[in-house]
Amino acid sequence: MKPSKLITLTRNIVLTVFTMAMVFTFSSCATKAKFAISTVAPAARGDIKVTTDKNKNYKIKIEIFELAEVERLQPARKSYVVWLVADNFETKNIGRITSSTGTFSKKLKASFETVTSFKPTKIFITAEDDSDVSYPSTEVVLSTDTF
Repeated sequence: MKPSKLITLTRNIVLTVFTMAMVFTFSSCATKAKFAISTVAPAARGDIKVTTDKNKNYKIKIEIFELAEVERLQPARKSYVVWLVADNFETKNIGRITSSTGTFSKKLKASFETVTSFKPTKIFITAEDDSDVSYPSTEVVLSTDTF
């Protein structure tokens, strides 16, 4: 085999291995999950993406579609609260999704982003009368399986 062909072949192999390693590295850093169908808001659906940053914190991004305005639930509530179940089984209130005109569009679309140091194993959303609650109500609107 000629030296130039050997160099080209070696370069192609190295490039292929490097590309595969990069794809594997970036795909292994993200966890994607879908919310299960809700009995409280059956039309609601959504996706969750959890990634880690350079400080080993967890960035959580949620996209929700067809989520009814919280005032239209029976009984009516004030806000949707996002909860995280951490790997130590603690449940944390990580924020709220408002149902004001600015947040929800005519298509009832909402998004939520936050960063936390707690490793999530499950994420769920409840309808609450107060967004600063310490414990979730029993009215779970959307929930993921354990991931």
